[in-house]
Amino acid sequence: MSDSEFHTSFSKETWEKFKEDQRPGPIHMLNFIRLREEADYSDGRACTGADAYQVYSDMSAPVFQELGGKIVWRGGHELTMVGSHNEIWDIAFVAEYPSVQAFLDMMKNPTYREAMGHRQAGVLDSRLARFSADRLGKSFAG
Repeated sequence: MSDSEFHTSFSKETWEKFKEDQRPGPIHMLNFIRLREEADYSDGRACTGADAYQVYSDMSAPVFQELGGKIVWRGGHELTMVGSHNEIWDIAFVAEYPSVQAFLDMMKNPTYREAMGHRQAGVLDSRLARFSADRLGKSFAG
C-alpha cells in the first residue's frame, strides 16, 4: 500500500457534507485505527505511535465525555474475512455522540484541536464512518 492510500483526516468536501446533515438524534462513528511504529512529530520528538495516540486519547477524553460522547463498542482485530488482508487495525471502536452538533463542538474545542496533533503523529492510517443508531433486531437485516 502506498502512502497515498493512507487516510488520517477527512476532506473539506466530506466535512461540509457531515455538517449539512443535522438530523436529530445520536450518531455512531465507526473508527478503525492503524498506528505508526514510531510517531511522526514535526518537532522530531521520539515515541511510538501508540504512545502518541495515548496522549491524544487522554487529552480528548474529557472533551468527548463533557459533550455526552461514549464508547459503545470496542474490539480487537483478529482476522479479515472479506476485504483487503492488508487492512489490519490496531484499534477499532464505535463512538456515540448525542448529536451531529456534539461532534462539531468537539472538533472546534481548543483542547481537542491540540490533542489532534498527537493523533496525527501517531496514526498511520484510519477509517471513520458515520452511522445512524438504529434499533437492534434478531436478524442481519434488522
